[in-house]
This record gives sequence, structure tokens and C-alpha cells, in this order.
Amino acid sequence: MTPEDLRRVALTLAGAEESSHMGSADFRVGGHIFATLAHEKQGYGNLMLAPEQQALFLADRPDLFLPIAGGWGRMGATHIRLAAATEDELLGALATAYNLRLAKNAKAKPKAKKH
Repeated sequence: MTPEDLRRVALTLAGAEESSHMGSADFRVGGHIFATLAHEKQGYGNLMLAPEQQALFLADRPDLFLPIAGGWGRMGATHIRLAAATEDELLGALATAYNLRLAKNAKAKPKAKKH
């Protein structure tokens, strides 16, 4: 897969939009990032996962996934090696990050006041 493939696949997810953060393409749902191409020159896409999800991805496919260096990686931010990924693997990884973002967005919405 390539950065263009990540872009194409990410934008197939309902409500996903491409934007930019610090000069790099990112992909958002509900205005919040679930994936980026911040490290595309190194051959990576970036996924915003929970630490538990990251651990599962790393245990299952250490050849395909690795934590982003530093604090972001400790919080679940994960590289996917694009050249090693199939389209199904890329879609599955993006869908995981996207669904996590949807869940976080739903929790963050203020509750309607009851009258």
C-alpha cells in the first residue's frame, strides 16, 4: 500500500474527511483525527489507537505495526508499514482507529438537559 491508498481507504469510512495538521494530511471524523500521513516519507501511516488496541496489533503483527516514538506512542499512536500492508489489513487498522474516534466523540457530546 501507499500513502495514496491510505488516503483512498480512509475516505471510504462514513463521514471521514481529509484535513491537515502541522503540514501533514490527517483524516478526521466529527472533527477529530483518527489517522495521519505525518510519517509518509518514512513509509508509515499513523493510527490513533488506544494502548490496549496497539498492544494487540503489535502482538499479532510486529512486522506491520510499531509504536510511534515517545509519549504519543505510549498513548497508543501507532505506525503501520504501508508497503507491507494489504488493503484488507489497512482497512481493518483504519476502521479500528475510526471506530475508537467515533466512540470518543459520542462520549464527549454534552448530554441534553431534561426538563
